[in-house]
Amino acid sequence: MSSTRDRTDHTRRTVQEAVAGGRSAADNVRPLLDTLLGNDLPVRFEFWDGSALGPADSPGVVRLNSVNAVRRILWSPNQLGLGRAYVTGEIDVDGDLFWVLDALRDAVAPGARFGGNAVPTAFAAAARLRVLGGPPPPPPEEARAGGRRHSKARDAAAISHHYDVGNDFYRIVLGPSMTYSCARFAEPDMTLTEAQASKHDLIGRKLGLGETPGKRLLDVGCGWGSLAIHAASNYDVEVVGITISKAQVELARQRVAAAGLEQQVDIRLQDYRDVQGETFDAIASVGMFEHVGATRMALYFERLHNLLTPTGRLLNHAISSVNNSAMSRRSFIGRYVFPDGELVDVGKVQQAMEQVGFEVRDVESLREHYARTLRHWVANLDAQWDRAVSLVGMARARIWRLYMAGSAIGFADGGISVHQVLGVKSALTGASGMPETRDGWA
Repeated sequence: MSSTRDRTDHTRRTVQEAVAGGRSAADNVRPLLDTLLGNDLPVRFEFWDGSALGPADSPGVVRLNSVNAVRRILWSPNQLGLGRAYVTGEIDVDGDLFWVLDALRDAVAPGARFGGNAVPTAFAAAARLRVLGGPPPPPPEEARAGGRRHSKARDAAAISHHYDVGNDFYRIVLGPSMTYSCARFAEPDMTLTEAQASKHDLIGRKLGLGETPGKRLLDVGCGWGSLAIHAASNYDVEVVGITISKAQVELARQRVAAAGLEQQVDIRLQDYRDVQGETFDAIASVGMFEHVGATRMALYFERLHNLLTPTGRLLNHAISSVNNSAMSRRSFIGRYVFPDGELVDVGKVQQAMEQVGFEVRDVESLREHYARTLRHWVANLDAQWDRAVSLVGMARARIWRLYMAGSAIGFADGGISVHQVLGVKSALTGASGMPETRDGWA
């Protein structure tokens, strides 16, 4: 308690000294904002001493509640510094968060990108505010990965960091479908639950699950079992679902039992590298590939190819980024949300699949659908905010809200996308078993 009181007293003295010196927080921080956003601020900024900058009628307001926000930008002049300040509550957003993120993205001064000239201007602002010194400690919610990247142990730790937050928290965010991947709004008035079922149906049709009864489906990264349950219920298939999240396995097995599908669905706590001695007619990899890594994708696709029977199909559903994008430890998402995550260019995904023997038969983007899905998730979180905070704490709830809102903006403006790539393991004769047209997939 004494350290918290000391920090509070220091902040109060700093504010008093700055005001006594005749300069408000807004005056002191204005050069930094001009460097980052240009002289015509698109968003209203309100500061800890009551001063403000920017348009009074802004649909959203960025509040800097502490001088520590400036210190964080000084030590991490990029999205990580801003993210840390948001997680701790040193920076907050009132009003329309989506509008604020959109406006800030559009206004970032060319060449600034929260680096470059931001360093000396942040240093000068910190000096004027008399808060030079070491960096504030990062929030404890940051992931601290150790060991060899994409080893089984490190992958398990990364998955646990993200997915073992708590099943009740994910119920709030995801809604009844408990599906943590892009929905498909085939009709404009679909609910989120209906759109997730629409996505599952699309996957089932692309994989040909209903063409003959009794097929075996491997669901890699099965989450809480939603696709496995849907496939077993609607296509009369046998499903093996694998995940390395203990929390997901626990709830997925409960949901399978509640649906009366224990004879058809087997949920396992298993790494994809440990699935051996079995064959499948179809494989779905939905929201899993982002955790594999570009350097391991050839091995990933080779293992899945070996598990398929001749004419078996693989559907890889994954977020993508042109020229690849690793979620580095300098990024907010890489540090707080998806440690070691990577978004691979869809063209490179296709090439990697072909190089291990898959014949790529279809590629479809669901980018706009993911932007809409994320807005549903943010709305779900906002609607039960107090309960979410009681389950996971204020900091983690803020992490999820910021990452989902920011991701929605990224999908909407095309900065990132999501693709379904369908490949088939053609027989030696060249037979693919594929329908001649896509008519049945719409």
